[in-house]
Amino acid sequence: MKDKVVLIVGGSGGIGIATARLFAKAGAKIVLAARNVEKAEILANEIHENGGEALVIQVDVTDLSSVFNMVDRVIREFEHIDILINAFGVPSIQAIMVVNPKTAREVIDTNVFGTYLVTQTVMRYMITRKQGTVIMFPGTMGKYVMKNSSVYSATKFAITGFTKALIEETRRTNIKFTLMYLGGVDTPFWDHPDIDMRVQRDKMLTPEEVAKAVYYACLQPDGSVLNEVVIQPESHQLI
Repeated sequence: MKDKVVLIVGGSGGIGIATARLFAKAGAKIVLAARNVEKAEILANEIHENGGEALVIQVDVTDLSSVFNMVDRVIREFEHIDILINAFGVPSIQAIMVVNPKTAREVIDTNVFGTYLVTQTVMRYMITRKQGTVIMFPGTMGKYVMKNSSVYSATKFAITGFTKALIEETRRTNIKFTLMYLGGVDTPFWDHPDIDMRVQRDKMLTPEEVAKAVYYACLQPDGSVLNEVVIQPESHQLI
């Protein structure tokens, strides 16, 4: 992993932070992209103090110019992107009849359009190099559904379908795609006001556990790829 350029979009969230720490420890060059960069700046300073390399970029994943500028800066700084980790998203766990249309639009724009925009922009460079790894987080709600998850599950199923179609489109480009179907992860996701459910965060996966799975997926040798990973809390298994 030494000197690999890893772009983590959502670099100020729980999974993004844990993943950045693990990859930085392994010698990767980390790019932390987020809308709110305050936490990302703190993490970047931590990585620098430990002898690593990290760059922070503010980005709005729903804005073309913002995404283009993010990727352009990474290319100017490091010349290429080896790994893209799409660790961003807006939650919404609410009954359909109480979901605010403005909220639904934000969730769909961020989770679906944002994923498309970031992935397409980065893949322009990966396709040219015929090399790269893309990590997606549809979560278990991109594979199963649960009560009051209609809008959110719709966006996560979209990410699953989007990624599977990309695999077909990019054969012979050596770009690897991994779908991470994660059960509940103990992150600030559950503090969002649009989460209308009771949860037991002490029984959830930790961001560090998820980071190890992401790292393992990115360590696959040439000629193999870890396409799908399902990790769930033992107490909340779905099959």
